[in-house]
Amino acid sequence: MNIDIILQNMLNPPVLFFFLGMLAIFLKSELAIPQPLPKLFSLYLLIAIGLHGGYELSHSGFNGYIFKALLLAVFMSLLVPVYSFFILKRKIDVYNAIAIAATFGSISAVTFITGITYLDTVGVEYGGFMVASMALMESPAIVIGLVFAAIFIKGEDGEEKKDTDMKEILREAFLNPSVFLLVGALIIGILTGEKGWHSMEPLFGTLFKGMLAFFLLDMGLVAARKIHELKKVGVFLIAFALIMPMVNASVATMIAYAFEIEKGDAFLLALLSASASYIAVPAAMRLSVPQANPGIYLPLSLAVTFPFNISLGIPLYYFMITSLWG
Repeated sequence: MNIDIILQNMLNPPVLFFFLGMLAIFLKSELAIPQPLPKLFSLYLLIAIGLHGGYELSHSGFNGYIFKALLLAVFMSLLVPVYSFFILKRKIDVYNAIAIAATFGSISAVTFITGITYLDTVGVEYGGFMVASMALMESPAIVIGLVFAAIFIKGEDGEEKKDTDMKEILREAFLNPSVFLLVGALIIGILTGEKGWHSMEPLFGTLFKGMLAFFLLDMGLVAARKIHELKKVGVFLIAFALIMPMVNASVATMIAYAFEIEKGDAFLLALLSASASYIAVPAAMRLSVPQANPGIYLPLSLAVTFPFNISLGIPLYYFMITSLWG
């Protein structure tokens, strides 16, 4: 892989701000972002990407190609937690295997947004409908986790599993704030079209990279604080958190190539498949599999997979895509 591809991503200002945040924690700086602001940054990014995706969809419309790409996204979100669970179950207890598999079966919106920024930098086009793919891929892994919990935890304990508030878990899966806001912004973008986007573009277009830099700075601070918890997880799980994203991206790349998905869309599908949730799924797993240890699955996602994806993963997946698509 050409070193220039890695440098092009690593020298992207938002990515550098992520590592600046990590460096601040390692050097014991008192740098901090007041707590209400990170929530504002995440809300901003979700609205911005949803609006822009809706605007792009209002131009392209809904056709067979888009339907095919969305189906592949859902397929990957169902496939990844299934094979991840059976790999994990060979080495760790069933509770943590379910939680980790669901975490890696879902997606990271910020990883997706960083990938879009990378595509813009290298001048590769992608479909606005991929925002809908991101929304569709967040919840299926939670449902798979519920299914595995119903099947395997009962068998493991030798007795009926305690009743779980299924309504609350499904609500978390399909109406969690990030999915709700993203889908809502996407629909608004579709309804208002070009006129609506241009009226909002000064805030949600021009300022996008700056707000992403603020958010990734905070994510760097959070990730660095979680690194010390990795001593709880062992070498196998750390290796899993580094290798599995590459496996998932490779599977998605091959499927996208077989179904003739366009280059930019294939890259985003691979990146989404490689990412892991650190917000929606951990919240759902605390409800559905309380026996699983958040001190294991959350650091894996946030302190290992997320930094790997936004630094080395993005150029690696882009290299794989370019090798096949040209």
